[in-house]
Amino acid sequence: MSALSVVVHDGVAVVTFDLPGEPVNKFSKAVIAEFVTAFDQIERDASVKGAVLISGKSDTFIAGADIDQFLEFTSAADATRESAAGHTLMSRLEEGRVPWVAAINGACLGGGLEASLACAYRIVGDSPKTVLALPEVQLGLIPGAGGTQRLPRTVGLQVALDMILTGKNVRAKKALQTGLVDEMVHPNILRDVAIARAKDLGAGKIARKRAHSTGAKGALLENNPVGRAVVFRQAREMTMKKSRGHYPALLAALDAVAAGYHGTVADGFATEARLFGEMAFTAVSKQLIFLFYATTSLKKDLGVSGDAPPPAPVGKIGVLGTGFMGAGIAAVSAMQGVPVRFKDTKHAAVAKGLGAVRDVLKDRLTKKQITRHQFEDQLSLVSGTVDYTGFSNVPLLIEAVFEDLAVKHAVVRDAESVLPPGAIFATNTSTIPIHRVAEASRDPSRVVGMHFFSPVHKMPLLEVIVTPRTAPGVIATTVAFGRKLGKTVIVVNDAPGFYVNRILAPYINEAGKLLDDGVRIEAIDKAMLDYGFPVGPVTLLDEVGLDVAGKSGAIMASAFGDRLQPSATLGKVIATGRLGRKGKKGFYLYDERGKKGGVDESVYAATPAGSSRIEMSAAEIQERLSLAMVNEAVRCVEEGILRAPRDGDIGAVFGIGFPPFRGGPLRVVDTIGAAALVARLEALNARFPGRFEPAGLLREMANKNGTFYPTTGKPV
Repeated sequence: MSALSVVVHDGVAVVTFDLPGEPVNKFSKAVIAEFVTAFDQIERDASVKGAVLISGKSDTFIAGADIDQFLEFTSAADATRESAAGHTLMSRLEEGRVPWVAAINGACLGGGLEASLACAYRIVGDSPKTVLALPEVQLGLIPGAGGTQRLPRTVGLQVALDMILTGKNVRAKKALQTGLVDEMVHPNILRDVAIARAKDLGAGKIARKRAHSTGAKGALLENNPVGRAVVFRQAREMTMKKSRGHYPALLAALDAVAAGYHGTVADGFATEARLFGEMAFTAVSKQLIFLFYATTSLKKDLGVSGDAPPPAPVGKIGVLGTGFMGAGIAAVSAMQGVPVRFKDTKHAAVAKGLGAVRDVLKDRLTKKQITRHQFEDQLSLVSGTVDYTGFSNVPLLIEAVFEDLAVKHAVVRDAESVLPPGAIFATNTSTIPIHRVAEASRDPSRVVGMHFFSPVHKMPLLEVIVTPRTAPGVIATTVAFGRKLGKTVIVVNDAPGFYVNRILAPYINEAGKLLDDGVRIEAIDKAMLDYGFPVGPVTLLDEVGLDVAGKSGAIMASAFGDRLQPSATLGKVIATGRLGRKGKKGFYLYDERGKKGGVDESVYAATPAGSSRIEMSAAEIQERLSLAMVNEAVRCVEEGILRAPRDGDIGAVFGIGFPPFRGGPLRVVDTIGAAALVARLEALNARFPGRFEPAGLLREMANKNGTFYPTTGKPV
């Protein structure tokens, strides 16, 4: 079946891209061949004066290249040739006899945006689903079909670098403001307006080449070599500061853009093709593409095997507990148009919770992510109460009350007396086993864990925790609803710490042991930042709250004994009354607004080593902390807490910021090799008995030369 249809309408060829059997349009070799045929047909037809490229999908224009073809490259030269072929295709769009109009509605990403940039005119539909982006750096690549060359010429150097180096989405209105597109219309008239503009282009009423303004400030910097040098230098410095040199595609993208300014047009395109080829064969790109496949496969997984019933619709939810977590859950639900009945025991608590929901939504309004009308609509979806009125028709209730089993048992009993038959009771606990909460339920098969991460509206992961008694339909419905909230959802089996907190415990504990030994706070944090984590482990303790960390640590020690025994430092520092950032006193100093300063040197007095500090190499710090986490992740596979290694890597990356360019803790096993990893763990365990004993599964893999993932074909 053809992906393209061509209909000539009054001198305008309307080319509709609708890839059969796929939810989105994407460029593959077969599709590109069809485009070449369409170009030939249109160029030969003298009656055609203009052309329109439009999508047959309801909410996607073109999502970019088919990533599968990247796996077929056998060398950097292969990838370079593919990029050069893309340049040839886009040049036909840009330089052919017939001027093209891109009629964009929905996602216009990667190669889709590059194709649009090659068109003479771009129109977007004013839809919330319309976003434009060059996200290639998120795969460890650079734009390879002319994006590094055409985008700066269209929107100016500074806007282009921001888009290319972050891969961020640009919405329709912003695209119009920056000059990325020429016009914005209602989606219902997009096709008609595009045809009209194609006629005007063909008749010469609209010039094919038009000047684009970057504003006075932009012109001052970008229209001369000295100004451009300043822009490139600042961009390079900021890139190195944020990436710490771990993402080579960022610097390659800068080099490709610069080549377009420093040499000829041909030089710019040749440099882009060469650097695209080089980036396609980096280890970083390999890991980031693995994460792409992992998240894509996860979206199709409802967390159950066999013939489970389909997810039940959830048109309304109840949230018990209006504190920080409860308010976050209510806010993200309202963002997705889901009505929320919000309950607490006191009117003041309900009012405070509603205020917190308003603050989250107001922040989106301030950042222009939503309109005033959308803000008011979303806020109106959340209503509060101090009793159970309004809960009789709630199909899913999420409990986010105090972390106390007796309190949760009381809530289960009270809620089940008013909820409709078949309603799901989800507990947002991070420490209490789900089967213990379910002990108070009349129907434990309807009880499930929904472990959100803080802050809920920013953190992408949701752990759905199931017990042996949780019904398959309950699992599927909970997973589907989590995805409706925009979360990346993994399903894990009930166990102390579940998965994410389980692997975090030895990592945090080992950081504490280093403090016990006298290693400086800033040395530990810097080493793990350099390893690739977004924040250091000691900073993380302050952010989470030392009281929360202490309680969680005690639970893990109770479950796993000396192997996960918290450091002496943590207990001693907690005993001094320090709470971390929320108490404006922790391992670091904080001002009245809670902004972090330097290390609070007085905290060393509460550590076993006192004020005496020792030097330790970053490499040793990184090995002890990272391998403690990796080994624990293997144990979670071994014990059946994880359903698949994929879920463990996704959970670590999206839940605690494990470095994406490393792929995840189980990908680290495959990268290092099980045998080499066992040897490194044994050496550490000889020095620190019990803490680094290699997981049994890891030893088995070492003996059989096994891996978690296939070494050929798709990584997931």
